[in-house]
Amino acid sequence: MFENLKAQPTDKILELMKLFADDPRDQKIDLGVGVYKNAEGVTPVMRAVKAAEQRVWEDQTTKAYTSLIGDPAFSDAMISLILGDAVPRANIAAAATPGGTGAVRQAFELVRMANPSARVYVSNPTWPNHLSILKYLGMETVAYRYFDEETRAVDFGGMIEDLATANAGDVILLHGCCHNPTGANLNLVEWQAVIDLINERGLIAMVDIAYQGFGDGLDEDAAATRLVASNVSECLIAASCSKNFGVYRERTGLLMAISQETSQQGLNQGTLAFLNRQNFSFPPDHGARVVSTILNDQALRADWAAELEDVRLSMLGLRQQLADELQKRSGSDRFAFIAQHRGMFSRIGAAPELVMKLRQEHGIYMVGDSRMNIAGLNATTVPILAQAIVDVGI
Repeated sequence: MFENLKAQPTDKILELMKLFADDPRDQKIDLGVGVYKNAEGVTPVMRAVKAAEQRVWEDQTTKAYTSLIGDPAFSDAMISLILGDAVPRANIAAAATPGGTGAVRQAFELVRMANPSARVYVSNPTWPNHLSILKYLGMETVAYRYFDEETRAVDFGGMIEDLATANAGDVILLHGCCHNPTGANLNLVEWQAVIDLINERGLIAMVDIAYQGFGDGLDEDAAATRLVASNVSECLIAASCSKNFGVYRERTGLLMAISQETSQQGLNQGTLAFLNRQNFSFPPDHGARVVSTILNDQALRADWAAELEDVRLSMLGLRQQLADELQKRSGSDRFAFIAQHRGMFSRIGAAPELVMKLRQEHGIYMVGDSRMNIAGLNATTVPILAQAIVDVGI
């Protein structure tokens, strides 16, 4: 049997991580993997997470299963964080998942169950695992224009033109904030235009929100998702706690299925429970319980929000510092977009051969499409990166 297996494509980011680890140079810089790092190059455990884990450890009396959809307190807390009061709770079905990736996977599974002929429209570019999962599930994908390689901003005209080719029932996959890999985001006027098109053509919105709090603030980063959820007839929302709570290894995510028809909620909820049962049965609980403990305690929540705000401002500061260094060293403002982008990532528009040159000559590692993780920098390495970008001729 095993001899019939075929080698699978190597994940480019994981491959890049290994290349970085094997590089003996002391001054190498890792801008590849999508994990937040502080100025010391460490992905810290947040203060509120430590405190919540201590509380869970002291109070928990059993490791018995919760339910197929996880602890309802986690769902309620996350729904409130992401949606506020944009949608009545009675219209929302929700289930805990193993990370945001698990939520994305379950959402695609639900689409395939409900409408096997549905195509999924995906931004060009997008997070590579979106495409990998869709391919594995055998679902048809259609790329829509999103990023303008010249301006390094959203190609909104191209996006709308491409989405206008979608058929009723097709799914439009949208990044809720801090677009990965480009860092370029729609404004709320543009979001409303996308919503209008979705409603006019009978499309289904799916929002992947993995970086709430990393862009312009917790409520600001949720504004687009709230606008979508409250203005379309049906939508799916896949959320991750990996970044904003720093619980990467705890695999903590949530999938929401929202319908403006309250009577649909029971069927949607049952379907989410069924999908969990088929794929992994009961979802992980530890990370979800830590998150709900934080969100449901006023002091812990305030401390978490304050630390998250420090993280956000740190990344914005690094963006501005890098844009300023590049302007000074290149004599051009062509890199000003870096300060305008939001989240951990920006795509700087370097050809693959120049990305390779950065790696070989300067020990700077970024993904081949020139996506770099801003959080992989610090005040000392920003000038080094800026000079290297100028030296290789980007």
